[in-house]
Amino acid sequence: MLGISDALNYSQQFLKKEASDSDMETLRDVIRFHEYRYYVLAEPLIADVEYDHLFKQLKQLEHHNPLFITPDSPTQRVAVGIADGFQEVAHLVPMLSLENSYNADDLHAWDKRVKELVETDQVEYVVEPKYDGAGLSLIYENDLLLRGATRGDGAKGEDITNNTKQLRSIPLTAPFSKWNIQKIEIRGEVIIPNLKFRAINQKRLESNLAPFANPRNTAAGGLRMQNPIEVGQRGMEAYLYHISYVKLKDGNERLMNAFPTHDSAIRILHDAGLKSSYQGAIVCPNIEAVIHACNEYHNKRDTLPYEIDGMVIKLNNITLQEKCGATAHHPRWAIAYKFPARQATSTLIDVEFQVGRTGAITPVAKIEPVPLGGVTISSISLFNADVIKEKELKIGDRVLLERSGDVIPYIVKSLTEARTGNELEIVFPIECPVCGSRLEKPLEEAVWRCINSNCEAQRVEKIIHFVSKDAMDISGLGEEKIRRLYQEGIIKSIPDIFKMDYYRLSKMDGFGAKSIQNLKVALEEAKHRPLAKLIFALGIRFVGETTAKTIAKKIHHLKDLYTIPKEEFLKWDDIGEKVATTLTDYFGNSFNRNFIEELGELGIVLEVQEEAKQNLEDLTLNGMSFLFTGTLPTLSRGKAEAMVENLGGSVSGSVNKKLNFLVVGEDAGSKLEKAKTITSIRIIDEDAFLKLCEGQSID
Repeated sequence: MLGISDALNYSQQFLKKEASDSDMETLRDVIRFHEYRYYVLAEPLIADVEYDHLFKQLKQLEHHNPLFITPDSPTQRVAVGIADGFQEVAHLVPMLSLENSYNADDLHAWDKRVKELVETDQVEYVVEPKYDGAGLSLIYENDLLLRGATRGDGAKGEDITNNTKQLRSIPLTAPFSKWNIQKIEIRGEVIIPNLKFRAINQKRLESNLAPFANPRNTAAGGLRMQNPIEVGQRGMEAYLYHISYVKLKDGNERLMNAFPTHDSAIRILHDAGLKSSYQGAIVCPNIEAVIHACNEYHNKRDTLPYEIDGMVIKLNNITLQEKCGATAHHPRWAIAYKFPARQATSTLIDVEFQVGRTGAITPVAKIEPVPLGGVTISSISLFNADVIKEKELKIGDRVLLERSGDVIPYIVKSLTEARTGNELEIVFPIECPVCGSRLEKPLEEAVWRCINSNCEAQRVEKIIHFVSKDAMDISGLGEEKIRRLYQEGIIKSIPDIFKMDYYRLSKMDGFGAKSIQNLKVALEEAKHRPLAKLIFALGIRFVGETTAKTIAKKIHHLKDLYTIPKEEFLKWDDIGEKVATTLTDYFGNSFNRNFIEELGELGIVLEVQEEAKQNLEDLTLNGMSFLFTGTLPTLSRGKAEAMVENLGGSVSGSVNKKLNFLVVGEDAGSKLEKAKTITSIRIIDEDAFLKLCEGQSID
């Protein structure tokens, strides 16, 4: 692999001047270097847009010189077409399971057995994280990635080579020949980092889809997806932790002739450019040090960027490993130390159907309370009717629950083998459980809704949304207090917030003279919130904070929206068919118009306020639209978006033809890929964005 100095020099050379045919192999090396820095070390040395430019150059050169395309070229990761099933292949060495241990006594007993097998008390161990993902086997031959396979039954797995190539933490070529290795089989685990997993689930929730239960299952499913392109969009990484087979250039196949210890083996993986367990591994001189290392990892488990469910302890000396041998099930020289479970079982007692602010009906499972991940769980969202059907849930079922880190709990599955025959079907209602109105579900959605806008349940949720921090930000009126005030009859609608009976309020617990005075001040301040805040607070379906800001910039008064046709809405940034239809319906409704009139009569400002009216010609980003993806080096997402808005620009909610700039940072996702297909969008990094903010040219 190129050194840093050479790689950066060549990078600048090819960024300033297009590479020629004779530069093709050097350009490949440069791109491999940057892939290693980004996907393995997570320490990129160039901006994403610069990497994309280098990659595009290589694709063009290879397109014009197809005979010079090499199988290890970075361009050869992308497979064409959708796989029609996967072929079964045999592992060179069986992928055995691990014996489990759960406490110090188990480890002491295992340590004693190992010492008896190797006939010495002088043993050294390696402790490394037990990655909670999907098993993977890789074969490299003559430094080229030859095959990727799933674990399967341990003896055979499925050939997923094309999918494996989508994981950019796995190099297509690795210099194993440097250690005289001709062929090598490597074991590892495919995981999804926690941040990426949460981002995936957030997108699913925004699309009214049930979130994935855990990173492990999501990674396992991702590895076997039929379309390799979709595999590359799931954010998976591979950590390699074991070399199971080597063939040296002289034909020798004994592991001990390639490396003397396990930690030297995983060091080779690390030095060859793969993510490996080497950096997280701890070499321990005895079992007491092993126990200490396990406890240390358990204490910092929730701070790790990925899920682990325990530790793996291995005898370090390869010769002693061979002396220990293996059973048909597990190697005797290794053992798993399992952390306390984040799974539990409980009984599904009932399912309640809750009505949200937009009328969405959410089934909520009521279970026998059970401790899980440091909290007691008694209610779990089932999200929509499809989840109940997919998991085949019934009232009375024993269910398996899971909670990873600070992720919300999920029902993983029903334990159908434990059924007695007394379980009851879960009947999804056809009428609103609160107001009795008939429910409706558009064909393109997964959620049933109550369409009665006067439904009592929706009224409460709308009030809670209206006063929330991101909306009108009325301090002193949290969700719990709103529900209390609603039950007492003090607040029955949003306008009631601004005409409360303070005498009745003073008779309630928690509302002393000082808190009432603070509430009066907060209500008066709320009347003068920016128009975008008010538009978001109205709770119009599909209108989030970004869209509300877009709308507020296009009008002078909220009533302007009464007469704007759908066709005009569609011309605005960040406004698509669904949003335009919702806006037209909302502001064309006489009930909603009367509601807005009442807010105005109560003193709520319905127009753009004077201090917000600026000379747009003096703003450096006037007329420009931006979208941010990935993690920027110095700016938070909120700060960057605020800079855009303060300088007259707009923040888009999606990649579309109206977007001017996509600002990309580390771990940029599908937005970047989509933006590349739209020629009118400029893809820039943080430095270029800051130059635009300062009024500088980036051409």
